[in-house]
Amino acid sequence: MNFIFKIVISTLAILVTANILTGVHLDGPVTAIILAATLAFLNAIVKPLMIILTIPITIFTLGFFLIFINAFIILFASYIVDGFKVDGFWWAFIFGIILSIVTSIFEAIGRPKSEKEEQ
Repeated sequence: MNFIFKIVISTLAILVTANILTGVHLDGPVTAIILAATLAFLNAIVKPLMIILTIPITIFTLGFFLIFINAFIILFASYIVDGFKVDGFWWAFIFGIILSIVTSIFEAIGRPKSEKEEQ
């Protein structure tokens, strides 16, 4: 159930973020669901491999390079998912940052009260 909740939150965040940015194009809600699942898969499988391969530059930049890895993951998802297009690297970079913020806001709103009281 937790995975489905996260996919729904990610889908809503993708829809909102794609509507905010003019350089990100999304065909509709079904594409947003597919994109949310694809990003979850890429973040679980590909992102850790990229982090391991780029440890020296990540340490040198004090972790800032991880934001660029996130942008590359979004660009890779744009090649995989039909109906999702990003106009360039910097649009993917901005999309990743805004998507993280919107997702955090939605997760804070959607969290059950029992979890909010524990924190």
